[in-house]
Amino acid sequence: DPLVGIQIDGAVPYDCSAGEDRQLLASALSPQPGQLFNRRGSSADLDSLARLAALPETRCELTSLRAHFSPASELLLEESATEGSVKEMSAKGELEKFQVISFATHGLIAGEIGANDAGLVLTPPVRPSESDDGLLTSAEIGMLKLNADMVLLSACNTAAGTARSDEGLSGMANAFFFAGARSLLVSHWPVYSDAAVDLTTRIFAHMADDPALGYAEALRRAMLEILDDPDASPSKRHPSYWAPFIGVGEGGSLR
Repeated sequence: DPLVGIQIDGAVPYDCSAGEDRQLLASALSPQPGQLFNRRGSSADLDSLARLAALPETRCELTSLRAHFSPASELLLEESATEGSVKEMSAKGELEKFQVISFATHGLIAGEIGANDAGLVLTPPVRPSESDDGLLTSAEIGMLKLNADMVLLSACNTAAGTARSDEGLSGMANAFFFAGARSLLVSHWPVYSDAAVDLTTRIFAHMADDPALGYAEALRRAMLEILDDPDASPSKRHPSYWAPFIGVGEGGSLR
């Protein structure tokens, strides 16, 4: 839930039970290619990041997921969800302690940011630095120290390549594997935010019921639940809603 858009000056109230029909469409909301990096091309432009749409519903998603884990889990939201925080946890060896890591935010592909790196949007700092400019890029992800069975990238286009001409899974996905993740949940296209909440919470509800269940099977069951729901709207039955995510990697369980 990065502090961007209408939340740039602080988090706004959001009713998780309201089920607002909003979309996490980074490709439609982000600046034109070339505008998101400064003229030297080395860091993200804070003004452009700040204009991205706020995503308060990701707060609901992560809070729901946390209920399936032990009290030792950590939830970084809003002003705490920064690039600097992630890198500091990695440097201290804290990220390596987590079995599951989830990012719920904007995912930007290479063609959108005017550079060769894709990235995850986090709360922009007041003053950008080399270590924190508000965008955790693939190159920076690859430098993290992880030991996670699963990393959920609940954002848009996280299966995309580093550059437009690259094969899928060669960008952020490959960087997370390089950093030490064994399995990933990634998306092939811009994700409806309510779909991301729906699918990820169903996945971990299934795994809570059956700790031996693998991530891929839990994802399959979550998709089928949506399709088999007689009250599901036509939009929810469309693949754009229920099929953006795939599981890649070892596909382990929480047992």
